[in-house]
Order: sequence, then structure tokens, then C-alpha cells
Amino acid sequence: MIPYGRQDISQADIDAVVNVLISDFLTQGPTVPAFEKAVTSFCGAEHGIAVSNATAGLHIACMALDVGPGDTVWTSPNTFVASSNSALYCGAKVDFVDIDPQTYNISIARLTEKLAYAARDGRLPKVLIPVHHCGQSCDMKAIRRLADEYGFRIIEDAAHAIGAFYDGAPVGTCTYSDITVFSFHPVKIITTGEGGLAVTNDSALAEKMRRFRSHGITSDRSVMEARPENEIWNYQQMALGFNYRMTDIHAALGLSQMSRLTEFVDARRRIAVRYDAALADLPITLPWQMPESNSSYHLYPVLVDQDRCGVSQKQFYSALWGGGVAVNLHYIPVYLQPYYEKLGFKRGYCPVAERYFQQAISLPIFPGLADSQQDCVVQQIRDALQAA
Repeated sequence: MIPYGRQDISQADIDAVVNVLISDFLTQGPTVPAFEKAVTSFCGAEHGIAVSNATAGLHIACMALDVGPGDTVWTSPNTFVASSNSALYCGAKVDFVDIDPQTYNISIARLTEKLAYAARDGRLPKVLIPVHHCGQSCDMKAIRRLADEYGFRIIEDAAHAIGAFYDGAPVGTCTYSDITVFSFHPVKIITTGEGGLAVTNDSALAEKMRRFRSHGITSDRSVMEARPENEIWNYQQMALGFNYRMTDIHAALGLSQMSRLTEFVDARRRIAVRYDAALADLPITLPWQMPESNSSYHLYPVLVDQDRCGVSQKQFYSALWGGGVAVNLHYIPVYLQPYYEKLGFKRGYCPVAERYFQQAISLPIFPGLADSQQDCVVQQIRDALQAA
């Protein structure tokens, strides 16, 4: 069975983890800061805060921007539930902006329209979380212009996008945003097993996120409350935080993987180019890239329109699985999840996102995918379409 995604673990990765296991530090030692520095150096950001997973990163990013009850956070419906859950964890409301039919990211036209209505009605968002779906950046310059006009903050959900570039710079520079959050789940571009990392150029936001990831505790005497001599002088809990810390074990794997980030992304782009060429003559829609964007290709989705293909998405999906190709579906529009429907969201709220989900199939793409395996995937696609 050919999976849609798979981690690539080298002997160097294994050795890096073993070195931590036999060292003096398994949790909060020198490796976590070294990993943070490696990511921020690649991205060109000033501060990095490693966390246990990207969901934790999104949560503390919202907390650092003071998201709370009475606030509203907007995001894309075409994402994993963590993008919007992070706002709910803070007691805020969440809303969704429909996607662009070409990029599958937040539609700038729909965002512009929705902001105008929200400004008129006094319902502007406090934070927007644009999601870089499949590893292609959203149109961040346009989003930044709207943020400056309407006064909202920006958290980039770059769970798919470490190693991607936008406007000639790595995703994660935070040129157009307050905070960017990456994921290092095993099917992502690099992995720490489980893990995430938030980057920012704002030292105050960075300090807040560091505190929130570790129970709200600080040892910085400049922010600690004055107390009598010898009373809780070494650390104080200043806020209600969480145990969202990354361990040195996870960071060691991530630090080793960072040395191959460019190699991994280049491999994914090569696979995408091969798919582009091999599938160009078929009645399916292939991914489109903005000229100013260079995707990291976490996913390679194709759209299967039954009217055009003669086969439904489910038939296509089943045929490929039957042929040994473990394709996947990304994503169910968040507001169609039962929990969100109970919040009042209805089918038809974001029609482009719903249409995308009804047609999208994510094909296998990962650095270890051999040409022969990719050729098998292509043949199974042709067989599935011809069977119709």
C-alpha cells in the first residue's frame, strides 16, 4: 500500500535522538533552544517558541494576542479543526471565510466583502488565521493591507508550509503577520514525532508564548512580583498557562531533520512536477500555484468532478484504495463537523469550500516516494477514470 504521506528518518536522525537519550537532559535542556534557533534562522524570524504540537502553538498564539470572550476569530473552513478550535479554547467565537477556487486558501475577494459587512455591523474580527493549505502561502500582502485597514491581527497557520516561499522569502518571516505557527507531525515536511513551533518578530509576544507554554511561569525577576525576602524568589506563576513544552528528545529529531529541509521540499516539488506532466491530459483538476508562491507541497490534491470525469469522488477514492494507493481527503469544512453545527453553522455557508471537499483527493507525496511508486499511482488514476 502506497501511503499519501510518510516521514523520512535517517540514521543521523536516530543518532541525534540517541545522543539526547544518553545525555543529562531529556526535557528542558539545550536541544530545544538549538532547534528553535535552526527554524528561526531558516525563516528569518527573530523568536521561536517550540511546543508539543501545532495546536498548542495556535492556542498560545491566540492567548498572546489577548483573544478571549467577546472576541471573534476568522479562519478558513478548508483546514483541520485545530485552526478554529484554538480560538474556542480562549472563549472566543469563530467564523469562516470561503476559499479561492484556484488556490484553496482564503479568498481575498470574500474576505474583503465580509470585512466590509462586518465593519458596518460592528462585528470585525480580532484575529484572522489564514491557512497555507497544501503548503502554498495565502496572499499575505493583500491580507496585510486589509489588516491595516480594519485593525485585526494575523496568525499564519503554516502547519503545511515550512520550507515554502512567498514573495521571495521563506514562510515564517512574519513580514505580513504577528505570529506564524508550524507543525512537525510525521506526515508534514519535517517531523519531531509530535511538535510545533511559533515564530514572531515581536519580543513581547514571544515572552507571552514562552510563559503560556510552561504553566504561565517565569523566572524573570523584572516581571515577577516583589515578595518578602526568601519567599518564592526563584520562579512565579504569573498567568494560567499550560504544559505545552517540547522535549529535547523531540527537538533532537527536529534539529536533525532541519538539516534536510531543503532536500525534502525539493523532492516534493520534483514529485509535483512529475504529477503535473503525467496527469495533464486527464479530466481532473491539478493544483494551481500563484506566481509569487513556491509551495512546500505537503499535499497534492486533484479535483474529481463527476460531470467531467464520469466517476464520483467516492468511486475514484475506492478504486485507488483497491489498487493499493492510500489516497486521502483534506478537509471536511470545519463548520460541517457536528460540534460546529451545534454552534449554529449550516451547510452552504462556504459553498466553494464545500464543493472543493466534495471533489478533492490527496495523492501520495513524500520524499521517499519512488518514481516507480508514483508511476503506479498515475496508472491507478488512469484505470479508475477509464473504468467509468
